[in-house]
Amino acid sequence: MSILFNNKNNIYIDHCKNISNIYQNISFGGVTEPYEFNKKLFYICRDTKVSSRKRKFANDELQKECSEVKAMYEQFLAEIPITLKTKCKMQTQSPCNTSDVRNLAQNLFESTVFDHKGISGGNNSDTALKSTIKNETFLIPPNSRFYCGCVSEQCKKLAGEKFELIVADPPWWNKYIRRLKNANDKLSYSMMYNEDIAAIPVKNLLAQNCLIAIWCTNAPSNIAAVKDLIFTQWGVEYVTTWYWMKVTTDLEPLCDFGTGCKKQPYERIILGKVGDVNVPKKQLVVSVPSALHSHKPPLLDLLSPYLKVRNPQTLELFARYLLPNTTSVGYEPLKWQHISLYDKVI
Repeated sequence: MSILFNNKNNIYIDHCKNISNIYQNISFGGVTEPYEFNKKLFYICRDTKVSSRKRKFANDELQKECSEVKAMYEQFLAEIPITLKTKCKMQTQSPCNTSDVRNLAQNLFESTVFDHKGISGGNNSDTALKSTIKNETFLIPPNSRFYCGCVSEQCKKLAGEKFELIVADPPWWNKYIRRLKNANDKLSYSMMYNEDIAAIPVKNLLAQNCLIAIWCTNAPSNIAAVKDLIFTQWGVEYVTTWYWMKVTTDLEPLCDFGTGCKKQPYERIILGKVGDVNVPKKQLVVSVPSALHSHKPPLLDLLSPYLKVRNPQTLELFARYLLPNTTSVGYEPLKWQHISLYDKVI
């Protein structure tokens, strides 16, 4: 993990660099080549647009949460070294504008729609590989596995295995994605109701001591579903909620902190556990987000220090890209592994 700053409850990470570090030595046909992730996808500017969508007013708990996250972010700004802050300011002049980045992300999203259902594979070596699957080229990180298809069905295939860390980024049902689907099917994904997510047979895959992390939207119904429905059916105890703070390259919030249910510059990571696992109650993970949809920063290196094993068996559900030392399942675990997202280092 490319951690730029770590001070108690605040961690600042470089998602782009983290990906590129994985592919510094790609093995293909007896030749080793270095690759890096397309940096343009992380040239993120501040979102100044005001949403015109009508939303219900948030409850007092969410209002309080917003204030707490804002306070944590302000603490982060006060504690980050001036040298790092200055370096970030110097990187604000991007070589392309916001519309160029959005167009690039949309084109890559549409050009990486593959039908890999039923395909499984992996890389047992300690070196990343370049691999051809259905006449398309993908980069496969070291010590990784993937299973393409319905998450519930793929989890059944893993029966008998136990994982110390499970990360999930469910396709929550929402009206916005439904509108995208009506406008352009390539820009959306298959959504799931909370009851269907809870029915995934995760309970049989939990190690004696296991940490579970679920990316969750700001919708109160989804937050409640994780704690009261999904965790309950999975046999998991709710522990705490961490927050991912999305910033621009000069450390500004991606958008203003909202009121009610308006768009927020942060997302939540709801943590649960089985057995003896202890994690900090408060944690702000700060990073520049990728322009690609659902391209979340990796959590393995942030969470594994709180587990009682040196190399935890890790499972990622609804994955759209692969990570080292991780088993990834979903309809599109190879999506962001396509060679078109990477540049060969010359």
